[in-house]
Amino acid sequence: MPAVNEQKTVTSNEAGARYEALVRFAEIIRSLPEEKDLFQTIAGELHQVVPFDGLSQFNPAANWVRWHFLEPYNSEFEAFAVSGIPKEETVAWWVYLNQQPMSIQCVDCEMPFPQVLKRLSRLGLRSLCALPLSTAHRKLGSLVFVSHLDNAYSTEDQRFLSLVADQIAVAMDDARAQRRLKLLLDITNRLVTKLELHDLLREIVGSIRELMGYEGAGVALPDGDDGEVRRYVVDAPDLQTKSEHVPDLVKTVFRTGRPLNASKEELAADPRVPKERNSLCLYPLISRDRVLGVFGVSSSRENAIIDDDLTFLGEVANRIALAVENALAYKQISELKDQLAQENVYLESEIRSELHFEDIVGNSEPLRRVLKEIETVAPADSTVLIYGETGTGKELIARALHNLSSRMSNAFVKLNCAAIPTGLLESELFGHEKGAFTGAIMQRVGRFELASRGTIFLDEVGEIPLELQPKLLRVLQEREFERLGSTRTLRTDARLIAATNRDLKAMAEEQKFRSDLYYRLNVFPIRVPSLRERKEDIPLLVRHFVKEFSRRNQRVIDTIPSETMQALIRYHWPGNIRELQNVIERAVLISKGPVLNVSLAELKPDLSAAYGPSPANGKSVSHENLQDMVEWTERNQILRALEETNGVVAGPNGAAARLGVKRSTLQHKMRKLGIRLSRTAVEDRVPTLQ
Repeated sequence: MPAVNEQKTVTSNEAGARYEALVRFAEIIRSLPEEKDLFQTIAGELHQVVPFDGLSQFNPAANWVRWHFLEPYNSEFEAFAVSGIPKEETVAWWVYLNQQPMSIQCVDCEMPFPQVLKRLSRLGLRSLCALPLSTAHRKLGSLVFVSHLDNAYSTEDQRFLSLVADQIAVAMDDARAQRRLKLLLDITNRLVTKLELHDLLREIVGSIRELMGYEGAGVALPDGDDGEVRRYVVDAPDLQTKSEHVPDLVKTVFRTGRPLNASKEELAADPRVPKERNSLCLYPLISRDRVLGVFGVSSSRENAIIDDDLTFLGEVANRIALAVENALAYKQISELKDQLAQENVYLESEIRSELHFEDIVGNSEPLRRVLKEIETVAPADSTVLIYGETGTGKELIARALHNLSSRMSNAFVKLNCAAIPTGLLESELFGHEKGAFTGAIMQRVGRFELASRGTIFLDEVGEIPLELQPKLLRVLQEREFERLGSTRTLRTDARLIAATNRDLKAMAEEQKFRSDLYYRLNVFPIRVPSLRERKEDIPLLVRHFVKEFSRRNQRVIDTIPSETMQALIRYHWPGNIRELQNVIERAVLISKGPVLNVSLAELKPDLSAAYGPSPANGKSVSHENLQDMVEWTERNQILRALEETNGVVAGPNGAAARLGVKRSTLQHKMRKLGIRLSRTAVEDRVPTLQ
């Protein structure tokens, strides 16, 4: 055992050399920001001016003690020999905790820390000097110098080593601040260059975990489908399993919006906290008074997240919140942009298909009744079922409902359910995800999404297949649906207006249509009268169509013969307004002058209008009138067959084959009815029935 030495006196030359070394030491420290390099430099430089055989550094953030021994000691052996002591029983911990230096001049004296002194004595080390590493702002750890000499550290030595410790603490604090500032700047730069949120957060939490020396870091965000908070990114190499379910503590922070540095008791009370974790710090991600998620760090060490780290972690949480907000805003803008593009494509196609006259023309009593019903229900958001024969103008009624409602500034989206194949109808209504089925090469927004906050008009709603009707019923009742190939629930605020020319009630009784869907659609039914029920509107409609088609075809037609108008009024119009529109358009095209020329031969008369009702005594109409009707019917059928076959009478595709008669029979009837074939057209030489 070495002899106990008296405390030595430092000469003026030695003091000068020490302070020169201190200046040199300060310059070296500033050039070596890394703690690992700094520790090695301390050992080499200080040994030239202060005697010591070993040096240790305590880092409270990482909770480790690093030893360095000089020759002839085996550094690894001695470091192992003094390790494993609980930190609360070490000199380094006491000095760090109390921020006071300690000097033990003889390890055999009655002193605290018996385990430390006993192990040092076994190594032949006799005295030590421990100093806190701290600045005016924070505590950074401690330094412990050990020597094989008794009384190795005089008062002057301790004063000089305190100056050295202060220099080291400042250098460590600067290096630590630079690393953290660099990371914050790096995070900020990534926010503006990387829009993919998952990749961005994965890089951020990985950098935080490595810089701070924690075992885990992660971010939890609410799920878009159910709002449940789930793990979004996790960097925790030591965990074998990483469930998407988060601890209850994370949900509490998300709900309250308050940070939490969990105590040991709080961790033990949460069954979802991994057993490997003894420290957990959570920060809410708050932006514009809205909690967007939770950022957290964890460690296997107890009390690993010290107060000094909390401010920095709060700054990191603020930047992560900004990243999440930017990503959500970018996603929302992208979705709105996609929706707008879809709406533009849809509206452009609608504009191209519009007939450019949408006014409801007429003044009859049945029509006035419908208009009154429209005024009643339009301001409400109730579902409307428009029913009536085909061609009666049900879409115009739907547009009038939309235009008189509070939704008129938003989209009016229509879909003819009978015009879409059954397999594609669900995609048209609710949209689909990329890869949802063969041919789904990109995501598609459905009509209900497009019509949100507007109106969706489903024409021919009776053609919707039974297997798709529950999903439509859910949209009407719950205002929610899923795209094909997606589990994400979407909400819509679209008002539904449906139309049909079928008897949905009868279909429901026959189980061809869901009765619950029928009742949900039939909240406010509107029946559109057929054209034969509003014959007094026919002259108004004829003049309207003549004016419109004349303008579009650059014609001037200002005269409609009275006999033509009467024939149009008498006709029973099975195709309703659509048929009338087509007849007038064709008439405008074939008229060569200012007088409207309607091909009346194509119009079958309404029997009750042309010949009057059957007599009360049950006698039939006169023979002459009946014979005229039979000839008119035969002539009309022959003319249509000849028109469809381009004037070909004989052959497998000729008019005779179409009518199911012999060629000679057809030719005989054509001669009898005055129908003659010319080189360019079929001529009807018999006056048409009016």
